[in-house]
Formats: sequence, C-alpha cells, structure tokens
Amino acid sequence: MTDAASAIIILLNQQQQHLDELLLLLRQELAALAGRDIAALEQLTHTKSDMLSRLQQTDSELAAAAELEQCKQQEWFKQKVAALDLQLEECKRQNDINQQTLEQSQLTLARFKTELLSSRGKSGLTYTSKGKPAVENKGKGIKA
Repeated sequence: MTDAASAIIILLNQQQQHLDELLLLLRQELAALAGRDIAALEQLTHTKSDMLSRLQQTDSELAAAAELEQCKQQEWFKQKVAALDLQLEECKRQNDINQQTLEQSQLTLARFKTELLSSRGKSGLTYTSKGKPAVENKGKGIKA
C-alpha cells in the first residue's frame, strides 16, 4: 500500500471518528431537549457546528487526495465508504428525531401559552395580525 493510500485510510478513519462524535452529540442534544436544558443545548449547538466544519474539512482533504480515483476501485475503500454512509444515515435519522422532538415541544408550549392567556381573561383574548392569541389588557380605566 502506498503512502497516498495510507493517507486516504487515515482520512476515512477521521471521518468515522467525526461521525461517531456527531452521533453522540445528537443523542446528547435529544436528552437536553427532553430536559429543556437551554445551556446544554447552546453548548451542544456550538460543538455540533465545529464538528460539521471538521467533517467538511476532512471531506475536502479526501477529495483533493492524489490517489483517490485509484482507491475508489479497491474493495476496502468501497466497504469503508459504505460503512461511513450507514453512519451518516444514522446521524440524519437522529437529527430528524431531534427536530420532531423540538417541534412537538414548541407546539406544546404554544398550546400552554394559549391556555394561560385564555384563562387570564376570556373577554380580553384577541388575536394578533399573525393569528397568535394575545390578551388585550386595557386595565380598568381611570376612576374619578
């Protein structure tokens, strides 16, 4: 095996490590969503962004590798890329689960807000120009 092929193997292994870390971050993100831990979500979002940048950088290095076309014909390369594709699909599935969890949480909060607003005073419950419920609070007025 040549030095260029060894460099490609190292890059593929880095991709695998980055995807492992990304999947772990996505699972931690789901736990933070479930626990409504805003501080953890902010930290995870920053870390996830860094990880995606590293993935993209490693991808660029792979694309620029000298013997990439020759390695693409090798069976070991095809197997490694297939394993990476499976790992990437798992990351995408986990990200979809996180998105659905976040959307459900937002819907629950919106319903809760509507209930709070309507219990606060049905007579003052109105809707904004965007269709969101709001309470019109004009007060009792001036007493003379």
